[in-house]
Amino acid sequence: MKPFKSILTQHMEDFIEYRAQLGYSGKMVIYSLKIFDQYVVEKKASQSSFTPLFFIKFRSDLKQENRSINLIVRLIKIFFNFLVRKDVIRENPLQDITGLPENNIVPFIFSPEETNLLLNTLINLMRTTQAFYLNDFGAYLAFLMMARCGLRTSETRYLLIKNYRSEERTIYIEKTKFKKDRLIPIPNVVANEINNFLSVRRLYFDEDKNPLLLIKKDQTGFSRSSLDQRFKRALKHLHFNQIRRTVGATNFCAPTHHSLRHSFAVNTLKRIKQQGESPQSALPVLAVYMGHKEYKYTTRYLRVLDAGHRRLLYDFSITMDGKR
Repeated sequence: MKPFKSILTQHMEDFIEYRAQLGYSGKMVIYSLKIFDQYVVEKKASQSSFTPLFFIKFRSDLKQENRSINLIVRLIKIFFNFLVRKDVIRENPLQDITGLPENNIVPFIFSPEETNLLLNTLINLMRTTQAFYLNDFGAYLAFLMMARCGLRTSETRYLLIKNYRSEERTIYIEKTKFKKDRLIPIPNVVANEINNFLSVRRLYFDEDKNPLLLIKKDQTGFSRSSLDQRFKRALKHLHFNQIRRTVGATNFCAPTHHSLRHSFAVNTLKRIKQQGESPQSALPVLAVYMGHKEYKYTTRYLRVLDAGHRRLLYDFSITMDGKR
């Protein structure tokens, strides 16, 4: 079934194909175009309807945070630039529409001690019976790689056995978020646990043809939702019940498994500073290790010094917000 139903259906499909040829991920583009496509259908819009006022009204009808709204509108603007290049329209009706003001985002940061505590809790929650052990071990290993190597959740889920090199203690990560490959060294503790997992895995299957490194007893990979459930269970066990909260113009994020990646970066930069070296100078190297397209994306981790600094920001914001 085709995802689009408006008069722009063919153009949207052409645009998605064009973006795919350039190497861009289509997930967010498709999501944004679906929202706009539905709006066009609901308003029974024709091509003459696409005026700046139409898009301002569309934007005001979106029930999301400003950051998400800006991303949707920005992708639709790119789509209409595509239509201009195709000579479908003469000019882009969104060209003069500026973005909405966005809240600052302060991610949740685990201290090194909290990271250790979380990982130990995940170990303690592992079930030792044959029916569950491989599944629980694989999930724990995914979180371990996020925490100790700064991997994205998707990178742990799609990591291949062939891309783990035990002799070198490295993993090769193929084209992920920014379509970049990278070969990174991993700590001994991660390499040892991968070796242990592979040994356990061989005991489960007479014939193992799944190329993924982390699989469950049914020989399927881990879904994001299943990792979410396990992570939340560990947080609940630790009484880490902090929720996402907006204070003034700042969003303080709740802990998620992506927080382990943020924490890896922040704690690495803090450790470099404690060693008397410049965190700024280390950013290009850290950017390559974490798979950022440009190291300017890595500079975001300099906004929060550590978990303690994050808590001070949160407590201060709560206090000031209560005085208004």
